[in-house]
Amino acid sequence: MRDAADSAEFLTTQWSMVLRAAADDGGLARAALAELCQRYWYPLYAYLRRRGVGVEEAEDVMQGFFARLLEKQVLAGISVERGRFRSFLLTALKNYLANERHRAAAEKRGGGRAVLSLDVDSGESRLQLQPHDNDTPERLFERQWALTLLEVVVQRLEAEHAAAGKSRPFELLKGALTGDTERLPYAEIAQELGTSEEAARQSASRLRKRYRELLRAEVASTVANEQEVDEEIRGLFAILG
Repeated sequence: MRDAADSAEFLTTQWSMVLRAAADDGGLARAALAELCQRYWYPLYAYLRRRGVGVEEAEDVMQGFFARLLEKQVLAGISVERGRFRSFLLTALKNYLANERHRAAAEKRGGGRAVLSLDVDSGESRLQLQPHDNDTPERLFERQWALTLLEVVVQRLEAEHAAAGKSRPFELLKGALTGDTERLPYAEIAQELGTSEEAARQSASRLRKRYRELLRAEVASTVANEQEVDEEIRGLFAILG
């Protein structure tokens, strides 16, 4: 059982911080929300594009939406009961499209300024790789959310190894995160790293363990309480099939 210190630590995660600090500390909450939005803008962009919104209009809508979302009065209306960040974000975008989109025509890109840095060219390239299936915009959003979250976790893991001067071991062993670990050429990896095959296997095991830790931490940053973490992880992998 997790103790009080663990629970207190959980309260520092980004979405829970937004939910609890919005009314009392708008600046802190807005900073946490802006970071989450910067991280997870692409699934929303993919949703808009699947709905048939053009590239330039989608970018305008995104900037207008984020400008609106980060206003203090909007944050003040968020309650702890709003639940998962991904659900809140998609619902908020739908509401914006229904009720606030006319403002985007008068206030392009968040009132003439880019609220967040959105790499739309990269987003379009990613969309081109998506299968042209019959997925609804909502289904595409969920799948891209799950994929984006996993990408964020891998990037964090890669950054940790780079900071420790272990970029090459990470490159050689990262296949252990997604593939059949028994098929990795451990003998070749061990030879390049100047270690034993068993040591290479242990390194792969530690890599997977750290990946799971970072995955839980990232999911925790998008849910309201600790009890939702495992359920959200199961849901994300179910989305990916």
